[in-house]
Amino acid sequence: MKLVSHYRENEVLRKSFIQLAADIFGLDFTSWHGRGYWGDRYIPFSYTDGDQIVANVSVNELDLVIDGKSHKSLQIGTVMTHPEYRNKGLSAGLMNHVLNEYEGKYDFMYLFANDSVLDFYPKFGFEQVEEHQYSTKALIGINPLQLRKLRIPEDLEMIEKIIYTRVPVSNAFATANANGITMYHILHVFTDHLYYHPELGAIIIFTKENRMVQLYDVISTAPVNMKDIIACFGDTVTIHFHFTPDYSDLPYQHEPFKRDGALFVRKRTGLDFPPFIMHPVTSEA
Repeated sequence: MKLVSHYRENEVLRKSFIQLAADIFGLDFTSWHGRGYWGDRYIPFSYTDGDQIVANVSVNELDLVIDGKSHKSLQIGTVMTHPEYRNKGLSAGLMNHVLNEYEGKYDFMYLFANDSVLDFYPKFGFEQVEEHQYSTKALIGINPLQLRKLRIPEDLEMIEKIIYTRVPVSNAFATANANGITMYHILHVFTDHLYYHPELGAIIIFTKENRMVQLYDVISTAPVNMKDIIACFGDTVTIHFHFTPDYSDLPYQHEPFKRDGALFVRKRTGLDFPPFIMHPVTSEA
């Protein structure tokens, strides 16, 4: 077997990688690549058997914004092994290669692990981190602005422009340079939940049920007043944030967030990972 990386332009290896991701996770990278969202910041490190990708650990190069300061970071994703090649140490070999490749080049490395591999990542210096989800009460009685529902592909050009020039959703804790990941979520996860605020020029990703809103992201090219966003939800009672809000004029509650699996973080010596945060869901790989 051979270790390969940076093979985005190799059609044979790329298609094999895409097929393995579809078989293992049900992910569809075909249109994501075809539309140009597989950029230079997404790097798969893989073992091949001939022309077949049989194991993979991908790196997403991005920045974490913590208290307004940007930290060079890596998000690990698409960790997978073909069923016929498991129990051979391939994932461990790739993890060790990635750690060596990026030694001293990042402030934080992190990943989201499912429940079946919670014991795997501590072997490589990762520590499990508890996330907290924030919520606030809505401002009842405000007449909601008529948001425009966005559609793909009709509105895709405008969506791209806003996402690729966006400001972080929060200065307390957010990601930057994660545009490719967000575009995957736009294409495959939140396609039916995209709305446009014409006055703010902002994309709002949310669902609403039983007077309760799940707010997944607010994407804009300049900071927005969250009260203007909340006003659009009408008679909503509670809003749950799927990122870490930092709007000082709103009262918040927060509580531990239980996801399927856990967030693991490996940090550079001398740095601390902040408590009581929630990683933005639209930049999870």
